[in-house]
Amino acid sequence: MALNGGGYKDRAVDAFQPVSDMLNVGRCEPLKAAVHGVLLVAATVCAAYNAAAWLKRRQRHLAVNAVVYGVAVWWERAHVLHHLVSVPSQRTPLVGPVGMDKQTGQPATDVGGPTREAA
Repeated sequence: MALNGGGYKDRAVDAFQPVSDMLNVGRCEPLKAAVHGVLLVAATVCAAYNAAAWLKRRQRHLAVNAVVYGVAVWWERAHVLHHLVSVPSQRTPLVGPVGMDKQTGQPATDVGGPTREAA
């Protein structure tokens, strides 16, 4: 729903808002890292192809392309690392060791009771 009278510009702004929110720091960081990861792979393939072609044919534009794509690999790697570092940690407080009977503090069986060794 448009905020100000329903004009096409307002509808466009409203439609773009979820994307704009996603681009904020700390939001959807794994997705952003994945997008840069895809670009990293593509740039790596292009750099490898151009380097191999230059070794075979020794044409100047292939060497330039290999260098440009090599810089792109470095650039995209930096972006992937930046987004992975920005992922908020999802730490949950531990109540106790997993698989422990809360009453006895002994290791529990699958049904929640103490094991034979602990009994």
